[in-house]
Amino acid sequence: MKIADFDYELPEKLIAQQPLTDRAASRMLIVDRSSGQISDTEFLKFQKFLHSGDTLVLNNTKVFPARLLGISDTGAKVEVFLVREMSDGVWQVLARPAKRLPVGKQIRFGESLTAEVVEKLTDGQLAIDFTPPENLAALVDKLGRTPLPPYIKRDAGEVDADRVRYQTVFAKNRGAIAAPTAGLHFTRDVLDDIRGKGVMVCEITLHVGYGTFEPVRVDDLSQHRVLPEEYRIDSETAETLNRSKKDGRRIVAVGTTTTRTLENAIEKHGRFVTENAFAELTVTPGFRFKAVDALLTNFHLPRSSLLVLVSTFAGHELTMNAYHHAVRSRYRFYSYGDCMLIV
Repeated sequence: MKIADFDYELPEKLIAQQPLTDRAASRMLIVDRSSGQISDTEFLKFQKFLHSGDTLVLNNTKVFPARLLGISDTGAKVEVFLVREMSDGVWQVLARPAKRLPVGKQIRFGESLTAEVVEKLTDGQLAIDFTPPENLAALVDKLGRTPLPPYIKRDAGEVDADRVRYQTVFAKNRGAIAAPTAGLHFTRDVLDDIRGKGVMVCEITLHVGYGTFEPVRVDDLSQHRVLPEEYRIDSETAETLNRSKKDGRRIVAVGTTTTRTLENAIEKHGRFVTENAFAELTVTPGFRFKAVDALLTNFHLPRSSLLVLVSTFAGHELTMNAYHHAVRSRYRFYSYGDCMLIV
């Protein structure tokens, strides 16, 4: 299939700019793969669509403030977005203005952190070397800002209230540069209600990286590859998931990142194992899902690898019908928007 098959029109006013005060107050679209029916409800009724014995899987990655504002050695303002640590203290970054940052350029962030451009990478990205590297994480946490996607607009001097809200209530393991947004709808009370219904809740970690939101740059999806992302499955989660599959009970994934992790593990091993590894799986039409039976997900950008994954899970025609329905029904889209449950 072509990436153009995953396009749709979205009025800009439907892109959620602010989170709801109540995390669980979002609307939820139900997409039934067996009947092809689409229906409207609300996330507070999510547990009603779960069965006793189901296993709900969350991604417990924690977003770190990967957006740094600095000044170059010539006094120009510089914005750096940390993408991936390449080696100790050396990071692959997106930067603005990248064209004015040659190798050797010095950048200062606040009073305590400096970096030097050491390499020009592909797609306009840079490698920069921070000094000092030994307390870099603490300095980034102090100086950085929440790495919101570009379709969410914030004024330069606006208080970084997103630092708390652009984080799931179950976030534990620092390392993501974007939130696993399907998880943003959950509160501790909702999770308690779900457990009370006899649903097993377990966690994996996939550190959401640039690959999750990198634009698809090819027309033919068979040529597209999503960049690897680091994940971890612990022994307790692996045991729970293997038991669920053996007993024929549903695995319900919260988010496309969770789905990629679980399907990657099954593709590699045929079962779930304890591991720290990299998810290298790219889901395109024709892929057969072996791990996930139901998926809770937000609404994704047109022509994105995430929309392709969702469409492959639910079926292309049904997915695009669901998106057109959501637009007509004025659902809120993207990271801070509403959600869709595919059963």
